[in-house]
Amino acid sequence: MTDARNSLYRFLPTLNRDKRGGTVAHIHDVIRSAIVRLEFAPGEFIDKSALCNRLGVSRFPVSEALGRLADEGFVEILPQRGTRVTRINLADCQEAMFIRNALEIDTVRAIAPRGDARLLAALKRNLRDAEHAMKHDDRVRFHELDIELHDLLFDALGFERVKSTVYAARAKIDRMRLFVCTPERQLSTHAEHEKIVDALASRDAEAAAAAMHDHLSMVTAVFVSFSEMYPDAFERRPADVEAA
Repeated sequence: MTDARNSLYRFLPTLNRDKRGGTVAHIHDVIRSAIVRLEFAPGEFIDKSALCNRLGVSRFPVSEALGRLADEGFVEILPQRGTRVTRINLADCQEAMFIRNALEIDTVRAIAPRGDARLLAALKRNLRDAEHAMKHDDRVRFHELDIELHDLLFDALGFERVKSTVYAARAKIDRMRLFVCTPERQLSTHAEHEKIVDALASRDAEAAAAAMHDHLSMVTAVFVSFSEMYPDAFERRPADVEAA
């Protein structure tokens, strides 16, 4: 049984004991990353004993870490049943994208007139790296570069409260973004990012705003489409339950 439980979660990395922070924080980060990468599937029950064996820790820090993840909405703790990875909440994703639309469109509109050469160089390097990730079918790396491009824009804006607000909203869609990161969607995302960067290079604020609007609108539409294609991964809304 011990060998089986040790092998159950082989996708989890060993804990980095040299990393700053407590054991609970480390375990939280490891499990959260696995949930975001969809290594723990939406709706999957977590075997706490196997988790402890894999990470080489006692039940207490694992329970504490799972409690934090429950507060963040990544897992749900069901009395007498165990801990289950939550299904993706489409309404939360749509709300997060509404927030992103409101802030990111004005972000590019504000920074476009500056024509920041350093920013443009970083954005173009990001596009090249993303193209390389696509060629090597590296979905995780492409996802990281997608986030990096938007972060570069927020850093150029320089308003930390705007950045932190978007970060909080982004947490709601972390799993969804990787879930829909298909080769086809990667090509579309890259082309949409190129339009944003081209508009910034031209110092055209309205073109940059329009390109960002089109990009985020497409992301939202893809979310809805995938929720219909893979209903088991998504939390059922009240209207869906009534219809059933």
